[in-house]
Amino acid sequence: MEQEFKKNRDIKDMDTVFENTGAQNMETAAEKPDDNVKDPTQVGNYTADNIQILEGLEAVRKRPGMYIGTTSSRGLHHLVYEIVDNSVDEALAGYCTHIEVTINEDDSVTVTDNGRGIPTGINHKSGKNAVEVVFTILHAGGKFGGGGYKVSGGLHGVGASVVNALSEWLTVEVRSGGKIHRQSYERGKSKTPLEVIGSCPSDETGTMVTFKPDPLIFQETTVFDYDILRQRLREMAFLTKGLRITLTDLRSTGEEEKKIRQHTFCYEGGIREFVTYLNRSKKPLYEKVLYFEGTKNNVYVEVALQHNDSYTDSEYCFVNNINTPEGGMHLVGFRNALTKTFNEYGRKNKILKDSEPNLSGEDIREGITAIISIKIEDPQFEGQTKQKLGNVEARGATDSIVSEQLKYFLEQNPSVARTVIEKSLMAQRAREAARKARELTRRKSVLDTMSLPGKLADCSDKDPKNCEIFLVEGDSAGGSAKSARSRATQAILPLRGKILNVEKAREDRIYANEEIKAMITAFGTGIHNDFDISKLRYDKIIIMTDADVDGAHIDTLMLTFLYRFMPELIKQGHVYLAMPPLYKLEKNRKVWYAYSDEELNRILNDVGRDQNNRIQRYKGLGEMDPEQLWETTMDPERRILKRVQINSETESEVDLTFTTLMGDKVEPRREFIEENARFVQNLDI
Repeated sequence: MEQEFKKNRDIKDMDTVFENTGAQNMETAAEKPDDNVKDPTQVGNYTADNIQILEGLEAVRKRPGMYIGTTSSRGLHHLVYEIVDNSVDEALAGYCTHIEVTINEDDSVTVTDNGRGIPTGINHKSGKNAVEVVFTILHAGGKFGGGGYKVSGGLHGVGASVVNALSEWLTVEVRSGGKIHRQSYERGKSKTPLEVIGSCPSDETGTMVTFKPDPLIFQETTVFDYDILRQRLREMAFLTKGLRITLTDLRSTGEEEKKIRQHTFCYEGGIREFVTYLNRSKKPLYEKVLYFEGTKNNVYVEVALQHNDSYTDSEYCFVNNINTPEGGMHLVGFRNALTKTFNEYGRKNKILKDSEPNLSGEDIREGITAIISIKIEDPQFEGQTKQKLGNVEARGATDSIVSEQLKYFLEQNPSVARTVIEKSLMAQRAREAARKARELTRRKSVLDTMSLPGKLADCSDKDPKNCEIFLVEGDSAGGSAKSARSRATQAILPLRGKILNVEKAREDRIYANEEIKAMITAFGTGIHNDFDISKLRYDKIIIMTDADVDGAHIDTLMLTFLYRFMPELIKQGHVYLAMPPLYKLEKNRKVWYAYSDEELNRILNDVGRDQNNRIQRYKGLGEMDPEQLWETTMDPERRILKRVQINSETESEVDLTFTTLMGDKVEPRREFIEENARFVQNLDI
């Protein structure tokens, strides 16, 4: 029977909560020198003429990944953040109260603020007007000498010029001194001079930037995702108390609704409200969000925290409103203060017995939601993309301020202190039980030559880069997958039913669950503090479940486990969701497979909607014979995979989503489902 497929099915990236961050950077090799040119300095094919001097913003267009990390969807949205960061810096300096971000119908973006406006006079060092300097020269701005801004975010002063370089076109309007100035650019180069195009009230100031990303750079997509921007702008508003940020989408949202989408964020409580927001799907252990602030050694520190009844800790760190997902010195200072102060209080008030060891930081942080936000004049980041803060003075300042104010709070609120310490003691006991379980597992592995799970059908290739493992729902589908697979590179691990919901379980219960133990053993990396990605046995971990509600639930349970206990597997791009077809269409001895309702309709439009069409709706993987399962879902040449990755800029939202879906509170889950139901396709109940 003839099979018809789309031959060029690439790995698809998840475009909802998880986002692919592994897109290609645009790179161009150095030009090959002319073979006829004889140069006495030539060494092989490498000559003095190979040394290129990139003028203006050519370097940014040549190597965009060096400046924005990636040219995928994540890099696209990063352009917006860079322009908004400049407006937030005006707010931090005390001049801006409102920022408006608008996605226009042509997928350009406009960012408007009511700050002071970029200076429009001539910069005497360059001989150009200051607006052109800011948008066309790297490392130019008011953030270096200490006169323009005391603290700032932005991408090392290159934000505006990088956005300009990577845009098909950009226009900037500045209101200041009763005049409206405008200048236009194309792909980083000035198209018009800075012109006065009108007048405005003398007290009306601010900057408006409109840009359209260049499709030559952002080849994956130039379409902005409203929800990604909404999550990041909400976070920015939390971090700058009193600042109002409005996001508006002017694009059509579909045939049934033409209304404009809009959200406005403004939080007078700042990061205290941020903690309340993140804890809304959890049960706090005490009512009040703890809040500490102060300045030491020229470092301004703000910390908000609250413990809840979950078993995971959620700490989010920011420097000058820039997320530092790998933490750094401010996080170290916070953790030191927390551990030291709670242990001292517990000893002093006899909650911790003399015979008991000190609580570890991990014990005390169980169930904590914390925001650590500092402002510092000269932040030193490790890496161009600001993953980690290196300023030593940030550690001392954070430690000192949190220690002093937390100690005072605990003395004034003994019931809160006792509640947290008692929960920490329970965590300590569970951690010790988990340690014993791990040791028992290791001893068994050493003594048992067949240490891999008995139901695992492993692959013969021992190079992890070539190998992948399918986590399959049920023995029936597992049997088909074992028969269908490529035995050299594809391993199959059947899982029985729904695994443990780890959102409601400590580590000791994790090690007691047979299905989870089988996954841990098969992957080889260990979990939590024992995790070592160098021991990963498979390059791809593929979750393969039925395309129904139960399958989606199992997907979520497994993703929750991986996110909570092996997050690096997701962050480094090793976790995928298989996409089995939803429909099989037969006509005139030909077969088509459709992976969505839309694809089925396209096929029917192509082949005709005749009575002799036979359409089968697959309810589960077990309905496919091994040949069909291979051709549609497992064959690397024809299958569709969705890679699961976390965008670090919206990780707090990812954390909140898992808690909402898998936690104990029903109402937040109901609200989430109602809000997102319109995005769900092919829902079977």
